[in-house]
Amino acid sequence: MAETAERESAVIRGLRRSPVAHLAEEFAQGSVEGAHGVALREVPFLTMVGLRVNPASAAGERVGAVAGGLPNSCGQVGGAADGSGTGTLWLGPQEFLVVAPEDVADDGGPAALVSALQQALGQDAGQAVDLSANRTTFELAGPSAREVLEKSCALDLHPRVFKPGTAYVTEIGLIPALLWKVDVQTYRIFPRASFADFLGRWLLDGMQEFNAAQVS
Repeated sequence: MAETAERESAVIRGLRRSPVAHLAEEFAQGSVEGAHGVALREVPFLTMVGLRVNPASAAGERVGAVAGGLPNSCGQVGGAADGSGTGTLWLGPQEFLVVAPEDVADDGGPAALVSALQQALGQDAGQAVDLSANRTTFELAGPSAREVLEKSCALDLHPRVFKPGTAYVTEIGLIPALLWKVDVQTYRIFPRASFADFLGRWLLDGMQEFNAAQVS
């Protein structure tokens, strides 16, 4: 029975198509490594769970133990703040987005993580909802990544202000998105799936001047 369910799950995963799979080749062609380069890629199918809970409550402590820790203020990221594992992004005083690798929770995927968080919440203590299909993830990286974002992001992205391991809700090219700085030159961007094509093309356009200079 378990083997059958696992095979069915593998078939379903194989049928998935990310919101910008059709742009993969353009992302690759538009990305250039080097001293002034910048690269763009999609990181599809990350596990994302919307979480509502009072972090100061007993349920908040239990949920924090499952998620690797809850952030206490705007901009903070709980858990793996560098994106290497499960991280929890602050959306509001009692609202968070848990972001984890696709095979989180002993290869059980989103359902296993949601179940673990719901059990930790207990009855009527909050909410944990699978939002994995709601957004996709872009990774913008390289020496010129910040300059590309500064063209259309209202946040102050200077390294003294926007440090690795922090994340904010913002707009990029007028598209609402979460922006997570995972290291000095690498940003993860979480747009809604319906806006992903537009934002991907917007970022590619903003990259052109830096990569053209690098190639020449």
